[in-house]
Amino acid sequence: MEIIMTSAIKAQILEDMKTAMRAQEKERLATIRLIMAALKQREVDERIELTDEHVLAILNKMIKQRRDSISQFETGNRPDLAQKEADEILVIQKYMPAQLSNAEIEQTVAAVIQESGATSAKDMGKVMGLLKAKLQGKADMTVVSQAVKEKLAG
Repeated sequence: MEIIMTSAIKAQILEDMKTAMRAQEKERLATIRLIMAALKQREVDERIELTDEHVLAILNKMIKQRRDSISQFETGNRPDLAQKEADEILVIQKYMPAQLSNAEIEQTVAAVIQESGATSAKDMGKVMGLLKAKLQGKADMTVVSQAVKEKLAG
């Protein structure tokens, strides 16, 4: 008998979608539907049942896309559209684990560099691979990458 590991996060998103429908929260519902569409797309494309790890990776990508859009909209003097993207980020972040502080990121980076034996910028890929597994969804990976660069350079 095969055990299918389903995502608790996905179940929560589905439940929240029903709640948003009942409460007629149009903007929140629209964002949740975007999330569900992205999850369904990945399941169909790869013919897999999503785990929490998959869901977090998709949510992270959605947040990153919206941050990029915000900077584009601000450059184009469209604060209305930038605000819409920021509101969507708030809805998406509700499903992400609590973000680590900069101090916690620094500690984790230092520990991984030490345990991997990394000594120079050439080891960046190896260190980032290990950190991605540990910090995915818990920290902005661009911040983590910057911290690794600083540690390996100094």
